[in-house]
Amino acid sequence: MKFTKMQGCGNDYIYFDCFKENVADPENLSIRLSNRHTGIGGDGIVLIKPSDKADFFMDMYNNDGSRGKMCGNAIRCVGKYVYEHGMTDKTDIDIETLSGIKHLHLILNGAEGSEDLLVPDEQLTGADEQKVVGATVDMGSPITDAALIPLNTEIIKENKLGYTLAVLARCHRFTFVSMGNPHAVTFVDNVDEVPLEELGPAYEHHEIFPERANIEFVHVIDRTHIEFRVWERGSGETMACGTGACASTYACILNGLTENQVNVKMKGGSLVIKYDPELNTIFMTGPAVTAFTGEI
Repeated sequence: MKFTKMQGCGNDYIYFDCFKENVADPENLSIRLSNRHTGIGGDGIVLIKPSDKADFFMDMYNNDGSRGKMCGNAIRCVGKYVYEHGMTDKTDIDIETLSGIKHLHLILNGAEGSEDLLVPDEQLTGADEQKVVGATVDMGSPITDAALIPLNTEIIKENKLGYTLAVLARCHRFTFVSMGNPHAVTFVDNVDEVPLEELGPAYEHHEIFPERANIEFVHVIDRTHIEFRVWERGSGETMACGTGACASTYACILNGLTENQVNVKMKGGSLVIKYDPELNTIFMTGPAVTAFTGEI
């Protein structure tokens, strides 16, 4: 099978064109290929499939074999892939996911604003080639707390936005947000000092989350800049998380900590997240990069 390794802010997946390739048993395939020592290496696999509801369907699997509903970094790479492989000539694309249809606006090299995507200069060669350097994704409407909390769970409810959870003799106050997948956002003074390998899996599997959750530890730098580390359900700590960046920004806005447009710094790079209160919609802008292609 032919594959393409792609990454957005270091959040890397192995992509298969399922218009041409037949991928059997994607759960076990993702486990095997994602291994960074014995496989290709990545946070999972992404299958690009036909859709009867949109231009394409993104089917993704985490590196533990679990099926994911949505990934903001992966969907930007899907847009780059289908455009550069001639599967579409449109720069506005609708992609079906398990959390709904997402709209992408592709940013080509030389396009206005592309300098804000922090793409290396070597990616901007050959204006006639019209490579995709990034995309703006309509992430849809964020949903707070109620959709994520199962009944009859004993928690300390502080207010509409704050829920205190305890694991490993530690307590953190979380704001719960859904971006089509569940997120729990908490605020810290220093993200580098968070023992994420201990706290991440403990909170991910907390009884309050019936389908587990993505856990974000956020430091607010100022009203327009934040940084965070993320423990993704099914993948562990990743270099970046697009839906996590959106959820973290929305949690900041709900708690009155930032403006409606924020630059989000992650271990693998930066994204621009904008919340439109009139549309109740979050937009994410960031890079999409091809690492290499191969056959396995």
